[in-house]
Amino acid sequence: LLIEAQQKIADVSLEQIKILHNRFKQLSHNDDVLRRDDLNTLPDLASNPIRSQIVAAFFDRRNFQKEGEGSVQEIGFEEFLVVMSYFRAPSVHMTDEQREEIRRTKLRFLFNMHDTDNDGTITLEEYKHVVEELLSRSGSLGRETAKGIADAAMLEVANISVGRMWENNLFFLQGPDEFYEGITFEHFVK
Repeated sequence: LLIEAQQKIADVSLEQIKILHNRFKQLSHNDDVLRRDDLNTLPDLASNPIRSQIVAAFFDRRNFQKEGEGSVQEIGFEEFLVVMSYFRAPSVHMTDEQREEIRRTKLRFLFNMHDTDNDGTITLEEYKHVVEELLSRSGSLGRETAKGIADAAMLEVANISVGRMWENNLFFLQGPDEFYEGITFEHFVK
């Protein structure tokens, strides 16, 4: 019965659940819960520039397909399974409606990764942090160059989105570091 519930939660096969359960036990050192430190010390994530966002996503209540906000200190296998399901490729036997629902669910997961203060908006600072991390960790760019690229990218986003955003009563600022309040999930999916 528990396995059937887990299959329904993550829409994965029994074999996939067994594989993921083995991985969970390996990561948690055979414990019943997984902690941030278990993922923070994972060699597979060591060189990933958004490691901290990936780890945080596993402990973000918004990603458990239940009500709740904020983060938790540890997760059980069920939460691990739900978060891992976001990384799964869609089935080839889905309807267009199912594909769209999965697309929105995955985009919500990505949005949550970057909306670090849980306010429903990816702010300029949150966006710049991600872009700077991605670019400066490559080793080929310094932090200031990465910051300049992040600013230019945000300007481009603002130029593309400002008409739609102004229409939705979001404001446009004229300063060099502030183009608008940020991007909401509805703007993110467009």
